[in-house]
Amino acid sequence: MGSISLCSKSLLHISILFLPCFIGVTYCQKFQGLSPLISPPLIPEILNFLDQRLALVFPIIQVFKDTITSDPFNITQTWVGPDICNYKGFYCTSPPDNNSAVALASIDFNGFQLSAPTLDGFIDQLPDLALFHANSNKFSGTISPKISKLPFLYELDISNNNFHGNFPMEILGIPGLSFLDIRFNFFTGTVPPEIFTQGLDVLFLNNNNFIQKLPENLGSTTVLYLTLANNKFIGPIPRSISKASATLKEVLFLNNLLTGCLPYELGFLSELVLFDAGNNLLTGPLPCSLGCLAKLEQFNLTGNLLYGQVPEVVCALGKLVNLSLSSNYFTELGPTCRKLVNSGVLDIKKNCIHDLPDQRSVLECDAFSLHRRYCPNPASFNLIPCKVPSSPSHPSIGPKRNLVSYSALLRHAVDFQE
Repeated sequence: MGSISLCSKSLLHISILFLPCFIGVTYCQKFQGLSPLISPPLIPEILNFLDQRLALVFPIIQVFKDTITSDPFNITQTWVGPDICNYKGFYCTSPPDNNSAVALASIDFNGFQLSAPTLDGFIDQLPDLALFHANSNKFSGTISPKISKLPFLYELDISNNNFHGNFPMEILGIPGLSFLDIRFNFFTGTVPPEIFTQGLDVLFLNNNNFIQKLPENLGSTTVLYLTLANNKFIGPIPRSISKASATLKEVLFLNNLLTGCLPYELGFLSELVLFDAGNNLLTGPLPCSLGCLAKLEQFNLTGNLLYGQVPEVVCALGKLVNLSLSSNYFTELGPTCRKLVNSGVLDIKKNCIHDLPDQRSVLECDAFSLHRRYCPNPASFNLIPCKVPSSPSHPSIGPKRNLVSYSALLRHAVDFQE
């Protein structure tokens, strides 16, 4: 048999014939001495790739394409031919180890609503992958341990899918990971404490079914944005949270089962802009140390069991645009705080301040006060570990704004059409 040029769109032909001939950037080469059991295609076709790195991932993409069971927007119709960089959802650039090469660096499937039983054998086989975003699809299965071998991967978003089971431990092995988003899935069990020592900037775990005490090493995290909302975390907020003072900007603990008193150490989070622990079972007074949070803009403790006086130093924070303390049991409010009520910054409804409207009944407040509650280190609640302005003045209040992680938190699951 003479030399002939063979190519085929058939994945079987690709895997058997063409994989051994990745030479340069040409996918199809000439073959000699072929078995008579293998017939050449009737119409030869040459697939020329921009780079051998793209040729290597082509069959991986095609195999994954065959596993997709639902594609309502016909995304995969674009996954044809050698121009991988123009496939919808795929993005190419030069890899860090070779500026002259072209590689598949990023995948963005956000909102595609693709269905597939697993991602195994796909993302873990793409050696140059740096970003994988797949919010709002119907992927399930497990995460392959091989994902930890990807040298450039630093963003992983598998949020709003159908992943079940325990926390994907394979993630802990990804050395350069800085962005992790697994919210809106069905993960359960516990979160490994090692995740709080990994060098992350963003950690979104909200809207799963994690059931555990907040780990004591929580403050070891390097994240700027920490979202644990809408799970079943229990126990107190660890005092170690103060160790994250150099980085932590936004913390979302809302809608869990947290108990205990707010730690004095919260006042050391000098970079904090947003703190939300609404709808938990937190109790005790507000620590005056919170008056040191000079950058704080949004502070929500609605729906807890807090009581006592709202500290004037907290109401004097100059950047506050939203202070939500409704549905607690506060009994005293000073003049600075009352100004925030009048300006719409402070929501103090459903408390026990009976010269204000929309408060709890006297009977309800008295019943609450009959149950003695204890906070450790009670003297710490009056300590202020910073110098606060002697004549605080609050800026004029503009429209309230949502911060970064709120928009991420409130991006609800897509209602897929069956």
